[in-house]
Amino acid sequence: MRKLAMPAISVAALAATCPNGVIGSPLSDAGDAETMLVEVNQKLDKLNGEVKQTAETALKEAKDAGEVSAEVKQTADKLLSQQTAMNKVVEDLKALVEGMDGKVKDVSQQVAEGMPSGSSVQSFGQAAVAAAGDRLQAYAGGTLTLNVENAITTAAGSGGGMIFHTEERDPVEMARRQLKIVDLISRGSTDTDKVKYTKQTTRTDGTSMVAEQGTYGASSYGWSKAEADVRKIGHITHISEEAMKDAAQLQTMVDTELRYGCELKLETQVLAGDNTGENLGGLLPNATPFLAANGLPNATRIDRLRLAILQVALADHVADGITLNPTDWAAIELLKDGNGRFIWGNPGTGNGPTLWGKPVVESNSMSAGEWLVGAFKMAATLYLRSDVEVLISSEHGTNFVEDMLTMKGRMRAALAVKRPASLVTGDFTFV
Repeated sequence: MRKLAMPAISVAALAATCPNGVIGSPLSDAGDAETMLVEVNQKLDKLNGEVKQTAETALKEAKDAGEVSAEVKQTADKLLSQQTAMNKVVEDLKALVEGMDGKVKDVSQQVAEGMPSGSSVQSFGQAAVAAAGDRLQAYAGGTLTLNVENAITTAAGSGGGMIFHTEERDPVEMARRQLKIVDLISRGSTDTDKVKYTKQTTRTDGTSMVAEQGTYGASSYGWSKAEADVRKIGHITHISEEAMKDAAQLQTMVDTELRYGCELKLETQVLAGDNTGENLGGLLPNATPFLAANGLPNATRIDRLRLAILQVALADHVADGITLNPTDWAAIELLKDGNGRFIWGNPGTGNGPTLWGKPVVESNSMSAGEWLVGAFKMAATLYLRSDVEVLISSEHGTNFVEDMLTMKGRMRAALAVKRPASLVTGDFTFV
């Protein structure tokens, strides 16, 4: 403020010592109008004399000759016209003089009171002079602090009405979970409401070494029918017709939300559906419970997951993934040895989420402390009867008479867990 105010202060100091009428544009002087009024009155008096003389001449001609000459008539008309115009000028000058006298008095009063009237905005120089007051007369150099008031600010009624704020039209949406579990298993499609498949249930192996003319051992096999029912997932929301028409992005955003809701529910069903009612039969309820092998370490999360991979291998399957809650994966990365060194994690390189050569899928769909290891691709298949679709209708309830719309998102799917032995589940509870 100091650097900004100094030039204005210097001008204000000079202004205090300048004669009246030097700063800015000079005001109109009432004295000039009065001088003009005197001159016009003198000319009017002379003109009145000429009019009187012409009138006397006209009367004399009328008396002597019985009529007035054309020349005298023309002169009289001209003089009367000039007289009328001159009277108008006199009246206008009188009004001007009276008006200027009033303005001069108003300005004098305003100066005496130290502030202008009829205006809410001053220039910086005017505001500086008004703020300085008597201090400006005594200014002799150095720093002079002025508190300028009545300036344009960001307040309402001042400059605030001219300020337009930046507006971002893209809404900040809530977080969406990364849906990774469904991608672990195989996918298929169906055109019916039920998926039937054949599942081998018996294998009695009689294979043996056979001597010449010896007897072969007998093997037996058996299969049974299995099926997975197609189940429906869906939800609705209500929107007014006005909102749908007035908010250009609303339909797209609601469409996206409805699709996400269906896909999120599908993921949780694939993982943990208990096959009751309309629920799917999920991976966790069908997986084989963890059973640690005897004589092997089982003291940390890393130990236990390695034993789970072993259990899958002992069932003649090859594990292709591990699913954990993010908290449990963080706990594994933070494990340290007796010297405080990280056992697996490396903060400097940011190792990828893999453990024992198997990809690790972190998901909030998994509960903390719970894990699932398995050969996911061969363990289960998700069959889609219809992918997510979004429908809009005004024929729901009282929608038609209330100008409301109902948006519905739905999908249909079946899940077949075909090889439960290839999945092993457990927790990180250590006794």
